[in-house]
Amino acid sequence: MTLRTHMLPVAAPRSLRRLPATVLLAGVLTLSLAGCGPEANKEQARQNIDNAVDKTEKATAAAANKAADLAEKARDNTVSFFKSAEVKQDVEAAKQAVKNAGAELGSKTNDTALTVSVSAAIARDPELGPRNIDVASHGGTVQLSGSAPSAAAKTRAEQIARTVNGVDAVDNRIAVTATQ
Repeated sequence: MTLRTHMLPVAAPRSLRRLPATVLLAGVLTLSLAGCGPEANKEQARQNIDNAVDKTEKATAAAANKAADLAEKARDNTVSFFKSAEVKQDVEAAKQAVKNAGAELGSKTNDTALTVSVSAAIARDPELGPRNIDVASHGGTVQLSGSAPSAAAKTRAEQIARTVNGVDAVDNRIAVTATQ
């Protein structure tokens, strides 16, 4: 008596991997019962088991082919999806948003560096250093505010601000206050 057993590939779904074991178990039970009857029944039982194994092999192969076809179709659909105009448009929008966010962050960093540089330059001046002059910047434009003891000191603060690298314009709002 020959009993054929077959193993499925590892990629087969779990439910399909259990199927041959179930058929094998049914075959063993059938053979056990067949041993109780005449020789003709034993031969018929062997044929039935062989037929069941053949059907299981065919069903397994068909299921594996169907799974492969579905996987290929899913891959093709995924490729088509990513090549679609809507996805390309979304990708471009995301790229632009990241670029804009980076530019905005760079701009804020540059404004902060510009404010610090102008403040430091004014603080080094002996006449303006002890004064309370506020500096703010946005997009290369520096705004000066606070007080200066004379019009000349006010003008001097503006000149110092213009010498700092990166300053495009100066909005001088410094108030002249006479000291007594």
